[in-house]
Amino acid sequence: MNQKDLSVQDWIGIEKILKNGIIKFKNNKYIKIIKVTPINFNLKSNLEKEAILNSYKIFLKTCNFNVQILIQSNKQDLKNNIINIEKNLKIENKNYLYEIGKNYIQFINKINSVKNSSSKDFYIIIDQNKNPENNIEDLISEELNDKYYKIKECLLRCGNNVKDIDKKEEIEKILFSFLNTRLFFYK
Repeated sequence: MNQKDLSVQDWIGIEKILKNGIIKFKNNKYIKIIKVTPINFNLKSNLEKEAILNSYKIFLKTCNFNVQILIQSNKQDLKNNIINIEKNLKIENKNYLYEIGKNYIQFINKINSVKNSSSKDFYIIIDQNKNPENNIEDLISEELNDKYYKIKECLLRCGNNVKDIDKKEEIEKILFSFLNTRLFFYK
């Protein structure tokens, strides 16, 4: 088969998505995707920053296995935020709040025209240590879930929110966004 004849499914090499959100590749490699919603470090006090950094050091020492960290920027659509502000302004019906709200909407539009708003999604990808001779999916699942709980515990101590991506639809959406960034970014 020529490289030109490869379909997207052949090129990606994913065989199937297993229970607990584990992805099995055709070469018997298994991975798990974890979504991390970070804290705003800059808003923390010096004491809090020190505690977070110490917790992060523990995270790095605990993770004695390979991890990949992916950061994905997404263009943020602020139309819904502006619509919600306008709805609230109509409900309040107080002149001084109305002025503040209108000024805030103008500020959002001005900032967004100069610098497009974006949000960032953070993902950690973990894989199993070695390829098994046999197709022992339960052992792989257990190993990857153990790694997930280690990561989760450490990152929760830092104040981050950690989400296990365990539903097939969520995984497909994330994979689509990784592989089709141009379409996803401009939606």
